Amino acid sequence: MEATGMVFSEIYGSYFQVLSAILAEAVEGRLTGASLTERVREKAFSESTLAIPAALRQKQWPLLDDMMHTVLHHKPTMPVTMLEKRWLKALLSDPRIALFAPDTTGLEDVEPLYSPDVFVYYDRYNDGDPYSDETYIRCFRTLLRAVREGRCLQIGFRSRSGAARRVVCRPYQLEYSAKDDKFRLLAVSEGRLHMLNVARIRTCELLEPYDPAAFSLPRDKEVELTMLLHDERNALERVLLHFSHFEKTTRKLDEQCYEIKLWYDKSDETELLIRVLSFGPMLEVRAPADFLAHLKRRISAQREAFSPKQTTPQKE
Repeated sequence: MEATGMVFSEIYGSYFQVLSAILAEAVEGRLTGASLTERVREKAFSESTLAIPAALRQKQWPLLDDMMHTVLHHKPTMPVTMLEKRWLKALLSDPRIALFAPDTTGLEDVEPLYSPDVFVYYDRYNDGDPYSDETYIRCFRTLLRAVREGRCLQIGFRSRSGAARRVVCRPYQLEYSAKDDKFRLLAVSEGRLHMLNVARIRTCELLEPYDPAAFSLPRDKEVELTMLLHDERNALERVLLHFSHFEKTTRKLDEQCYEIKLWYDKSDETELLIRVLSFGPMLEVRAPADFLAHLKRRISAQREAFSPKQTTPQKE
């Protein structure tokens, strides 16, 4: 399993895709410094513009010379092996992925590499979404279509108290919480940002389209978290992967230090705090003050819980 994960994340993953595009242009003699950066911006994570061009220009990855030429004579290709097909078949058996109705053409007779029940989750809640429920699947795919096409929605759902409610909104995005094992819809209605658990939605109807370019997300429920990252033991890559589903910006301050700003919903603060703590001294919180105070209280409680108990010796 470790070898399979390495094949996909390191060779056939995002970095291989962007390097394949860069080298294809270099083979044709069309690669420039500007197009190199543009390919990275198009096909990789936004933070990759800090790392990939520098690695190529400084010859850490010896694939290009100073004239943006490559030693390759042919464009890179990506053949799919049977091991990879089996891995894909196993991945597509996940009911959460099935919600997106992926194309499984060519995998009909392929045996999955593993079954979903081989995984035991010890760090998440047990009341995840009902991914096999027909109503849930129907509503999820309608929400997904609305997000992709920029369509307004009329949604009927149950509130936390169980009351039936209905709202007309503009969907912003669907997000998944690994800790809760739930999908949520972020949508704007009457100028306010709403976060709805997809499992509580009972009906949804597509309405008229809207212009996503003219759509601004209100931040009245979001908090801006500012951190300093000390890039030791590949911390930059791990932090950006760990917080990949948050909206964020990254700014390089010097060779070892980066400023990261990300925005989160207040309801996700506890989960975010635990993730920040997992990086220890490599991640330094600067703002906001209440998050920093919460962090200090959590550290003090942990220190007290794990410090040796002092006992007073009894007299004989």
